[in-house]
Amino acid sequence: MTSATYRERLSRVETYFDRTAVEAWSRLTSDAPVGRIRATVRAGRDAMRATLLSRLPADLTGRRLLDAGCGTGSLAVEAARRGAEVLAVDVSPTLVGLARERLPRDLGAGSIDFRVGDMLDPAFGRFDHAVTMDCLIHYRLSDTLDALAALAERTETSVLFTFAPRTPLLATMHAVGGLFPRSDRAPSIEPVAERALRRGIASTAGLAGWRPAATARVSSGFYISQAMELVRS
Repeated sequence: MTSATYRERLSRVETYFDRTAVEAWSRLTSDAPVGRIRATVRAGRDAMRATLLSRLPADLTGRRLLDAGCGTGSLAVEAARRGAEVLAVDVSPTLVGLARERLPRDLGAGSIDFRVGDMLDPAFGRFDHAVTMDCLIHYRLSDTLDALAALAERTETSVLFTFAPRTPLLATMHAVGGLFPRSDRAPSIEPVAERALRRGIASTAGLAGWRPAATARVSSGFYISQAMELVRS
């Protein structure tokens, strides 16, 4: 069962991506021209997506993959082209609608099933791999650990996720963001120290039998995020 703080933040994330920032995210996740700041974010997201995909097998034929917080579907498309059966879930109906509109015809042997909902819903079933890019950055560490445990419970091989590393630059950017009018703000990012995250993973009962493997940070202007892979011990 998810916590009240998780549900409250999930509601804010849905409102932001489904109403407040629809046009901005539509442009950011397309080939449309964007300003200098958003260009650094686009480049960073592209690099992070490539980083996460590099930790998955080149051939995913016959494997089921969860793209948790799929957005407009770029990662799901690349995984499907490797042969995966992808279940792509996002809380925003608008982003899922964009993902369906942009779905290319050339997926090869793979497939994508886009759904609107909570990525932690156990009704979505079991997976060989689960990937969640830049979704858990909005949640407190305790809720992040609970979410990872929920994903791990339904995943056989690996869980790939990103977190906002606690750095001086990210702290400054977070403070500056607080100066914008409340209606223009993205849902708060919750920076976390990697050491604290690793301690939390080691002490979370639902993650017993899982351990951190590869980790990699991407820093591109106004985009800072760190990937971590969890694998079975």
